[in-house]
Amino acid sequence: MADKILILTGDAAETLEVFYPYHRLQEAGYEVHIGAPEKRRLQFVVHDFVDGFDTYTEKLGHTWEADIAFADVNPEDYVAIVVPGGRAPEYIRNNEDAKRIVRHFFERNEPVAALCHGPLLLAAAGVLQGRTSSAYPELAVDVETAGGIFENGGGVVDGNLVTGRAWPDNGTWMKAFLDVLEGAKVTA
Repeated sequence: MADKILILTGDAAETLEVFYPYHRLQEAGYEVHIGAPEKRRLQFVVHDFVDGFDTYTEKLGHTWEADIAFADVNPEDYVAIVVPGGRAPEYIRNNEDAKRIVRHFFERNEPVAALCHGPLLLAAAGVLQGRTSSAYPELAVDVETAGGIFENGGGVVDGNLVTGRAWPDNGTWMKAFLDVLEGAKVTA
């Protein structure tokens, strides 16, 4: 039986930031579950960067079934978590069970990957104090307000934590996360 990794997400998550780690971790031999506020079909979005815009644009993306509701998650069943970006972290950061799950992994120094807006959930869970984290660059203030140290990079590693800026960092972000999983002797 393969070790399990949980992706914490919800509606309006960035499609590429959910699907890339989902499939890459499956390819590496892990069983990957999607956790969300409710066990139901989620609507993801596509963020893109357009010349002349001050920020990204958003269009509807793919839909995907959540495997488990946050309230039903026993963190002991998983060896690591992934928090993709998009707009989902803006509201799942208010979910007490999502914060409970995040705290579990930080208290045990177990592998955590977060991308783009994902560190908003980490900040809300109170786990960024003194930690180095990347994020979507406009969230540097959120990382620093939570007591973290912002680093503008694609595969930023601080112990058990691996972060990146956005989906263009998927390759370096997941490479670094797979290295952390290997270093923690978490194998598929």
